Amino acid sequence: MPVRTPDPDPNESGDESRRDALSAFESSMGRSLPADAANPGWLSDVELAEARRRIPMLYVEAIPVRTDGMGAVTQVGILLRATPMGEITRTIVSGRVRYGETVRDALFRHLENDLGPMAFPLLPPQPAPFTVAEYFPIPGVSAFHDDRQHAVSLAFIVPVTGTCEPRQDALEVTWMDPAEAASDSLAAEMEGGRGTLVRLGLASVGALR
Repeated sequence: MPVRTPDPDPNESGDESRRDALSAFESSMGRSLPADAANPGWLSDVELAEARRRIPMLYVEAIPVRTDGMGAVTQVGILLRATPMGEITRTIVSGRVRYGETVRDALFRHLENDLGPMAFPLLPPQPAPFTVAEYFPIPGVSAFHDDRQHAVSLAFIVPVTGTCEPRQDALEVTWMDPAEAASDSLAAEMEGGRGTLVRLGLASVGALR
């Protein structure tokens, strides 16, 4: 079973301009927002299930790393996460991009959600993914699988400089050297093909020998 990334808090405040834009869109479709929908990126369970049946979902994924003074990757952060089904699995930072949200903002939000506010990720003004991963509900279509949906994920290597204190369903972050993070044994513990994603990311920054 793939990792279930938690939905955002429906009571979390959002940008008014994004909310106005969404309201206009909803009005044009003959629908209206609930009065208590403070977050324009929030979808109810029913709406999310319907969207997943009809359109690919956009995700961002981040592999947190530590680097030395020359910028070379020395450690890779792998999350230990509990799923809603009570399973424990290894994974990376992952989550959906909200309506009206930039990719950079989505990355920062999910990094903070999983690693805590003191992780201090280093994100450039215009982050560039090292690959685009396509998750399909049918195994074998690509190297990545998610039985809930068809998802397109922009994957990034993100250096972090602060203290990581995992939150929400992330139980801990384990720092490994690149060779261990790219090992077959770790890949076997990771869901949905994310072991392949870690290897691709480390290869993109020359961290594999």
